[in-house]
Amino acid sequence: MNRKAYQTLEFYKITERLAGHAASAGGRKRCLDLVPMQKLSDITASQTETADALSRVYRRGSLYLGGAKDVRPSLKRLEVGSSLNIMELLDLCTLLETAAKAKQYARQNDGREEEPDTLDPLFSALEPCARLSQEIRRCILSEEEISDDASPALRSVRRSIRTANDRIHSTLSGMVNGSARTYLQDAVITQRNGRYCIPVKAEYRSQVPGMIHDQSSTGSTLFVEPMAVVRLNNDLKELYLKEQEEIEHVLEQLSQEAASCTESIAQDYEILTELDFIFAKANLAREMKATCPVFNEKRQILIKEGRHPLLDPSKVVPVTIRLGQEYDLLIVTGPNTGGKTVSLKTTGLLTLMGQAGLHIPAAQNSQLAVFDEVYADIGDEQSIEQSLSTFSSHMTNIIRILKEASLNSLVLFDELCAGTDPTEGAALAIAILSHLHKMGIRTMATTHYSELKVFALSASGVENACCEFDVETLSPTYRLLIGIPGKSNAFAISSKLGLPDFLIEDARGHLSEQSESFEDLLADLESSRRTIEQEQEEIREHKEEIRSLREALEKKQEKLDAQRDRILREANEQARKILQEAKDYADQTMKDFHKFGKAGISASEMEAERARLRERMKKTEKALSQPKEQKPRRALKPSDIHLGDTVRVLSLNLQGTVSSLPDARGSLFVQMGILRSQVKLSDLELVEEAVITSKQFQKSSTGKIKMSKSASVSTEINLIGMTVDEALAHLDKYLDDAYLAHLPSVRIVHGKGTGALRKAVQGLLKRNKYVKSYRLGEFGEGDAGVTIATFKQE
Repeated sequence: MNRKAYQTLEFYKITERLAGHAASAGGRKRCLDLVPMQKLSDITASQTETADALSRVYRRGSLYLGGAKDVRPSLKRLEVGSSLNIMELLDLCTLLETAAKAKQYARQNDGREEEPDTLDPLFSALEPCARLSQEIRRCILSEEEISDDASPALRSVRRSIRTANDRIHSTLSGMVNGSARTYLQDAVITQRNGRYCIPVKAEYRSQVPGMIHDQSSTGSTLFVEPMAVVRLNNDLKELYLKEQEEIEHVLEQLSQEAASCTESIAQDYEILTELDFIFAKANLAREMKATCPVFNEKRQILIKEGRHPLLDPSKVVPVTIRLGQEYDLLIVTGPNTGGKTVSLKTTGLLTLMGQAGLHIPAAQNSQLAVFDEVYADIGDEQSIEQSLSTFSSHMTNIIRILKEASLNSLVLFDELCAGTDPTEGAALAIAILSHLHKMGIRTMATTHYSELKVFALSASGVENACCEFDVETLSPTYRLLIGIPGKSNAFAISSKLGLPDFLIEDARGHLSEQSESFEDLLADLESSRRTIEQEQEEIREHKEEIRSLREALEKKQEKLDAQRDRILREANEQARKILQEAKDYADQTMKDFHKFGKAGISASEMEAERARLRERMKKTEKALSQPKEQKPRRALKPSDIHLGDTVRVLSLNLQGTVSSLPDARGSLFVQMGILRSQVKLSDLELVEEAVITSKQFQKSSTGKIKMSKSASVSTEINLIGMTVDEALAHLDKYLDDAYLAHLPSVRIVHGKGTGALRKAVQGLLKRNKYVKSYRLGEFGEGDAGVTIATFKQE
């Protein structure tokens, strides 16, 4: 692909950001050299690797491969028989230890069976060469120290060195602390040129025989090697030379062992570099909350809720972009700073990222096409050096694009043909876009020209889009709306900013009638769109409310089922115990019977025992028998049922209140506590209650006297402190009672709080067919903490 598109769409910033997630130098270079691919198989394989690495990161954490040192120069030296120094051997060891850690990372699991992925072959091909790395670690302690245990000869030499050092220090300490103390500048032992010396005052030079190795800057102190330690220093020097020879011998042996593993080490480096690159892509995807796009060869783009990866994630507004399905040319209009260019760059940059094997910051199942080239004419192309104006620079770039673009190209134009006479610029823009449209090239362009809006409305395969703008706040929302041309909003913005109305009206007079009608049409479209969106939002809220109610009902049903299952289990267990007890009793009786003649038990006693057994079995059968289906004492007719009647649901053995009249099939709703269920009329039985009115009173079957609804129902209900489910159950029953008591209105106290209870109460009032209207309380009635409901009058 052309490098200019990478620069224009800022793809290089993505690769730099990707390199920041790589731990090794080789991995960072792979990231910086990343370019989009053009073969679908290569793209799919790279995307799969990224997805598999991301899955491993989520399951096991990230894989750090900073120890993947570039040891290729060292391997070339080994191939020609050279020995490596300490640093080179340590780099080899670090590389092999990193390979071992990567191998261990691949073997980790959480006890679950895992499906093989595309990274398994890479991890399996790693050869840690554990014996070599362990040997290097045993022999080399640090960058400047070889272990005494590296070889027996080295251990012996170093033991001799320590002995020689002790003898030299003992001899010199005797001189420093003895008779020579008077001739010394300081009572210390020092080294010069690798030989032990003592600091002698210059005037006493003749008093201390030996070799002078140095003097102080003032000349007052001479550093003398006494003759008594010259031979010892010579021996020590020879021992140091032997030590160095042994160290070189150890390094030579390690290098020979490493030479036998050069192929494995080279392969490990390549694999670790590749893994570092792949896991960098995975970590970038995790950082951007990106997903794996679906690629197609139909040149179709469907970016769902795409976010520009270089913008602040907390502020960027997702956009949904479609291209190549119903239309292959998308013209985006709208005011400046409204997000047109961001939408354009998002499309181009996400296409490049996807073809480079990177996940894209968009919703799941976003679709991208495979393009051979991506062309972008975006930004200020003015060139002072070439004496080109902005228009000329853009036109030069456009001409190049028109020459090179093919059917498998994606073309992006920002403010096409701007910077010149509007009439001519619009005509040129239409001609250019028409040419690309006829060629079937996927094209996306932004513009301010109204002529292009009309072109998109009239041409087939061309679609308008706009970036939404809130005129009230004079700020863009950055939402991309496909299918609607955008308004410039110049008059509205100017008016809001304070431009006098007479100037705006004068400006309107300079508009042609056709232009003004077109702008009015756009305004009508925008108003209709907002209305539709509001209605859709209301529908969504209603659906959400229905879903919540359905879930609550399902939970209640599950609770009832669980209670039923528990009761059945307990009943079965009780029945089993009764049967077992009866069986044990019968067994004992049979044993007694068999012992009749032997134990001297009389026949009358056995007969009595048999009677007791028969009585016990009858009790058992009675306990196990199912209760007969209950039937109402008298069959009810629809005319017998009234709203608010107290009834018993025979199948559930629960008492409730009638909340709806029977329909044509004899079904009605009964409120039983918090449960509101639809039952058949044949499953109901009226519960008689005594009611005291102004003229008479009756006693119920229990002998208790109950006041009528009008005497007992309050004009207010307090729901504060209840959950939403509890409050709605109490409120539903209370509304039935209040309506039957002929109360004109009621006061519902729900409090302010978060507003959830108030919303639920008003939702119930809205659905209740007895309620004529409702409103929030006014000053003195409780304000927003209460709702006043008025009933319909019969």
